[in-house]
Amino acid sequence: MTLLDFARGPALYLSLFIFVLGTGWRLLHLWRRPRMPDLSPAREGMPSNAVAARKAIVRGMWPRQEFGQAALVTTYNGYIFHIGLAVVFLGYAPHIAFIQRITWLSWPALPDVVMYFAAAATILSLLFALYWRLTDAVLQRISNSNDWITWTVTFLPMITGMAVINESSAITVAREQVIYPTPLAIHLLSLELLLIWFPFGKLMHAILFAFSRGTTGIRFNHRGVEL
Repeated sequence: MTLLDFARGPALYLSLFIFVLGTGWRLLHLWRRPRMPDLSPAREGMPSNAVAARKAIVRGMWPRQEFGQAALVTTYNGYIFHIGLAVVFLGYAPHIAFIQRITWLSWPALPDVVMYFAAAATILSLLFALYWRLTDAVLQRISNSNDWITWTVTFLPMITGMAVINESSAITVAREQVIYPTPLAIHLLSLELLLIWFPFGKLMHAILFAFSRGTTGIRFNHRGVEL
């Protein structure tokens, strides 16, 4: 078995198994956590819990002016990263072919020039996030191993993916054999490392942010706080 066969076979299915099982375990753990009942009466005239949760989720997507310019900078950078990553993962033809091989789902790919721009923006965004964490006095004090591992496993698939590109995506997809199997295997293994880490690190916020913001919105709404 070659390294590429291992990355496309056992490593892929093991990482997907850990990703699904770990994510399900985290969600089940949160669901089963004991909740302190709020015995205070709800404020009259406030919207329903569903409306309050939705408002909190949407409101949390942009910082308040009181947080200052630094919050705006990190917010802009966060959007660049998340949008760029989504475009690269879901719009690049070889990625779509990879997803189709696992799920049978497929959709039209975006032009390569869009992919290259999105990949470059995502990498620069990650580097800026690292610079900000290394230089900001507050982030220096609160950063821990979880932050550094999360940044690393997110950065590696982007860099190894760029190293694999040597021709147009249409030609890559049409090829029956891989020209450079080792770089592709390393890229796949870096992605599988991200999948394994996802449920246990801060990447899980991609799912949990909606629950945390919604819960906060419901609590504030119960007490009459306008978001």
